[in-house]
Amino acid sequence: MSDVESRRSLVTGATGYIGGHLTALLVERGENVRAMARNPDKLRDAPWRDQVEVVKGDLGDPKSLEAAFEDVDVVYYLVHSMGSSRDFVREEEKSAHNVAAAAEKAGVRRIVYLSGLHPEGALSRHLQSRNKVGEVLMASSVETVVLQAGIVIGSGSASFEMVRHLTDRLPVMTTPKWVRNKIQPISIDDVLYYLAESADAPLPKSRTFDVGCPDVLEYADAMQIYAEEAGLRRRFIVALPLLTPSIASWWVGLVTPIPSGLARPLVESLEHDAVMSEHDIDGVIPPPPGGLTNYRDSVRRALEQDGMEGKGRRHLIRFSSVAPQ
Repeated sequence: MSDVESRRSLVTGATGYIGGHLTALLVERGENVRAMARNPDKLRDAPWRDQVEVVKGDLGDPKSLEAAFEDVDVVYYLVHSMGSSRDFVREEEKSAHNVAAAAEKAGVRRIVYLSGLHPEGALSRHLQSRNKVGEVLMASSVETVVLQAGIVIGSGSASFEMVRHLTDRLPVMTTPKWVRNKIQPISIDDVLYYLAESADAPLPKSRTFDVGCPDVLEYADAMQIYAEEAGLRRRFIVALPLLTPSIASWWVGLVTPIPSGLARPLVESLEHDAVMSEHDIDGVIPPPPGGLTNYRDSVRRALEQDGMEGKGRRHLIRFSSVAPQ
């Protein structure tokens, strides 16, 4: 039996966008996967349901983690309380401590956590929280890989769906000033590759790695490229510097189906540039076969996926406790 086949990986947040896709990839690779969810019934129709062990667990309930973490080699931490808890900052820090304690007690070899790209200095509540979770996990005795990613481009990703809905519905738009901020997105396929490869990456100590596509562009440029790939006319965008995060999140909620509890922290995060500050992951995890996908090709793939799944699913957003950037 190969190391991959003998390794047991626990995917927390398996009902979410990233968690569901990662579980499918690990199963495809022949791994022994345990999928955890607060409500396992939500996984009943998952295409990989019969190929994994499903367990019930809540990161806010330390007792529920004991059985879920038993005999696990690698834990993928993919749960975020943003949009599901009024005080998500406190809830996420508490959950991080619970996971670290459960992993130490169970003898877990490695934790892999998906965090967000962020600049130095003042951060939004969302980015502060994700950064704090990473710090808590890395302070534990369990080897921890923290991948810091920007906007994830894929059909169903909350941030991509925000780009999609704003661009589809508004040929002319007055926008917050953050449309001129820099972003460095990453395709869903590439972030899944890095997550899977992080299980065995050589790691002298727990640390963070920035990941992103080759392109750094303004948020407004991301919308224009989406418009081109979707066959839409070029959008007319006017940035207004006086729009506050509260007004901007109300605006996003009005134009898109993103719930207000999720829209506000997402919008706050866009107040900062989200680009890679470190480029050393190649020394630990080589780029995906064929290289990283650029932004335009990532958008094209997302639209192609919509077509394969049917037009009825074109604007389906799988919001859950996992909120990709």
